[in-house]
Amino acid sequence: MKFALATITLFTATMSALAPGAAQDYPSRPITLIVPYSAGGGNDLMARTAAEKMSKTLGQQIVIENRGGAGGSIATRQIAKSAPDGYTLGLGGTGTLAINPTLYGNVGYDPRKDFAPVGLIATSALVVCVHPSLPVRSIPDLIALAKKSPGTLTYASAGTGSGIHLGSEYFAASAGIKLTHVPYKGSSPALTDLIGGHVAIYFSSLPPAVALVKEGKVRALAVTSAKRSPIFPDLPTVAEAALPGYEAVLHYGIVAPAGTPRPIIDKLGAALRAAVTSDELRSRLADDGAEPLASTPEEYAADIDREETKWSAIVKTSGAKVD
Repeated sequence: MKFALATITLFTATMSALAPGAAQDYPSRPITLIVPYSAGGGNDLMARTAAEKMSKTLGQQIVIENRGGAGGSIATRQIAKSAPDGYTLGLGGTGTLAINPTLYGNVGYDPRKDFAPVGLIATSALVVCVHPSLPVRSIPDLIALAKKSPGTLTYASAGTGSGIHLGSEYFAASAGIKLTHVPYKGSSPALTDLIGGHVAIYFSSLPPAVALVKEGKVRALAVTSAKRSPIFPDLPTVAEAALPGYEAVLHYGIVAPAGTPRPIIDKLGAALRAAVTSDELRSRLADDGAEPLASTPEEYAADIDREETKWSAIVKTSGAKVD
């Protein structure tokens, strides 16, 4: 036992001594950034833009690898189990780090213990949209109508357990109303059925809603962020309109496997903050209805803790569960 303890102590001391040198030489080869969703979506484009800027700062290419499945939890589990050497990173988000640990029976990772947060990239809000035939023009109108006929108003989502689903459930719980959930396989069919009048309400991501609102195909009532959106500056927030304290936004950041040496995390964090504060990324995010959210590793760790606490409670209240 004494020999084993001595060996462990020597190994730890050796690794600690090597860490600064390893970080000084880091990165000496390309880095892989795993995006736990399919290519082409807003999350993917956000990750690619951040990776491109970080590559220039670090002097090594960051290669994007898309691995979809199970709401991003399969790839996130693989990120957690990767070697903690700074060469495998992952795109973290509200879905994978705050919602999925409660939504899935055995997600296979702990969002607080199994990752070394590098930093946040952005925050993205939703906009509450209704079909124009619905006789409401504000959030108080919508709540009043829902209270008159509990359960008769339907709302679409991009799937059970999605941010759109849980943001809507959070809204209903906060307002003390009952809405009927109609899940779809993605945002496009959900929006299509809202336009067709097959569902009454949809909490849409911002970009696809802009043209639809201008054309009068849907009516926007409010945004779900804590402050008004530059895309819809005339729209109030849900909190401002009727429900103080309500906020349903998605956060995105970069994580590494737990145990990644701190000097490497610091180097990655500095490169990420430079990318997030760049005009190029800010413009790219604006096109997707997102806003930059630069942070330190400690701030991102605190954000993961807050978001998981908040969204796990919403998942439990909603009754959503995926085996």
